[in-house]
Amino acid sequence: YTILSKVHSDRNVYPSAGVLFVHVLEREYFKGEFPPYPKPGEISNDPITFNTNLMGYPDRPGWLRYIQRTPYSDGVLYGSPTVENVGKPTIIEITAYNRRTFETARHNLIINIMSAEADFPLPYQAEFFIRNMNVEEMLASEVLGDFLGAVKNVWQPERLNAINITSALDRGGRVPLPINDMKEGVYVMVGADVPFSSCLREVENPQNQLRCSQEMEPVITCDKKFRTQFHIDWCKISLVDNTKQVSTFQEVIRGEGILPDGGEYKPPSDTLKSRDYYSDFLITLAVPSAIALVLFLILAYIMCCRREGVEKRNMQTPDIQLVHHSAIQKSTKELRDMSKNREIAWPLSTLPVFHPVTGEIVPPLHTDTYDNTSMPLMQTQQ
Repeated sequence: YTILSKVHSDRNVYPSAGVLFVHVLEREYFKGEFPPYPKPGEISNDPITFNTNLMGYPDRPGWLRYIQRTPYSDGVLYGSPTVENVGKPTIIEITAYNRRTFETARHNLIINIMSAEADFPLPYQAEFFIRNMNVEEMLASEVLGDFLGAVKNVWQPERLNAINITSALDRGGRVPLPINDMKEGVYVMVGADVPFSSCLREVENPQNQLRCSQEMEPVITCDKKFRTQFHIDWCKISLVDNTKQVSTFQEVIRGEGILPDGGEYKPPSDTLKSRDYYSDFLITLAVPSAIALVLFLILAYIMCCRREGVEKRNMQTPDIQLVHHSAIQKSTKELRDMSKNREIAWPLSTLPVFHPVTGEIVPPLHTDTYDNTSMPLMQTQQ
């Protein structure tokens, strides 16, 4: 069902196109590449991480994925090779990093993709979504073997292969909360050479489709054969029958590679004709300037030449109004003159002249700069 191999220097592996390929990067092997612990006899448990890339490129091929959950767990390369890579050796550079000593070790993995079997890929393919598994748990040979055994019990095919395994996070899933040891889920695609069984077809029943639309569990008779170890979301199962798919390939009619005859090519002449910009100048500058000048003259005539003047106003005003206006102006002028008189010194008759005891002349109680407007009319006698 799958190809498992341990890490060795420049290891050659021979996976088949369209069949799941799994390669385990074991930490125990790379521990020998790094120096031991300072204390003799102490078991080393260095944190080791891996970096994998196609030789000469920064990343891996599109069909190959890599996962390592923690620096204290093994790394896993997995994927399903494509037919386009058959016969082309793929060299994967594996670099191990010791996070304690910061040393590295590099090995090469040479993947020689072989052609698939006759009558391959298998025409009937089913993809299951397992909710209680992570991808690295599903890649273990024992777990994957148990799942394929349960599928074979339900399907009863002559040939059954694991085609691909994909984490739910790669399909847009969300990282689960760390509650009750929740799993992220994994998609497993398998292929067989016989049509789907009646149990798998139960998902397409209208009753089960209605229950799935209402987010309820569908009723599947063979679910108990998986439930002991695998919790399958039957609403997300995908059944693909490649024998009924109509090819949409259209034959491309290629021409001779010669452009149609469009006559003799005539390049533009080297000498360019002079262009007259006088009309452009008139449209762009002269016309707006003339309009602005006319508007300015009209405004100047209105503001300067149409003033009526004081004489014309007085001639059009009745005499009684002019008399009232003149009286108001005279009264206003008298009030202003009276307010100015308040700023002079107070008369001496309102101030004490002699000291009541000595008989000397008493100077004014205020200086010339004193604010007379705020002084009371009658001064307090000493």
